Amino acid sequence: MTEASVLFLRACLVVLAMPIYLMSFLGIWEPFCKKIFFPFFLDKISIVHQRKLKKQKQELFRNLPDFTSPSGELRLLEIGTGCGTNFQFYPPGCKVTCTDINPNFQQSLLENMSKNQHIHYEQFLVASGEDLHQVPSSSVDAVISTWVLCSVHDVSGTLKEVLRVLRPGGAFYFLEHVAANHSSWKYFWQQVCYPTWKLVFAGCCITRETWKNLEQAKFSELKLQHISVALPCLPIKPHIIGYAVK
Repeated sequence: MTEASVLFLRACLVVLAMPIYLMSFLGIWEPFCKKIFFPFFLDKISIVHQRKLKKQKQELFRNLPDFTSPSGELRLLEIGTGCGTNFQFYPPGCKVTCTDINPNFQQSLLENMSKNQHIHYEQFLVASGEDLHQVPSSSVDAVISTWVLCSVHDVSGTLKEVLRVLRPGGAFYFLEHVAANHSSWKYFWQQVCYPTWKLVFAGCCITRETWKNLEQAKFSELKLQHISVALPCLPIKPHIIGYAVK
């Protein structure tokens, strides 16, 4: 019965989103989404997300200075930088390399850079999380990922790249929305929304159990917490937050 209900409601969403499905079939939606819609949506939702999670982010990044290298520098790599909403939480004087597979966040990214002159921006790389070949091995003290592992093609492959670029003793900081408990109504609606959500929001998967990938990755230490974020009318309330040490 539940499976039939999920399929029926999925079909209803497809009907409602038919113009987008048609644009996708014609090859129009993906470039429009990448260049215009998704940067606009992420910029707006990030404002709400930031307000809801400001205290949690402050606490998450509070110990970033503990991972300063013996040379006295703190080198950060942020994957999926997007609009740059994390910059305000980084400690003064740190060196940041930004990466994103989508280079179309330029306007909001530059705005956040100008607002956060306490950090040094080294470079911006157009790169996916699974392929960070432009970043040398063992070259950064910390890697940051917020709302990124939901969209990469290969979560385990991305974590392998994270481990490669981290120096021994470096840390991976994460904040990601994840699948709800399978027996909950939240998960029911995540299943309903999954195909259309993934199409509309640039490949974002709302049913990933990302904590399992983190547990299976070869980190020496993992500090992970499940939290719920009040995001009205969105099926992405369950989150994980924490950091892992190489």
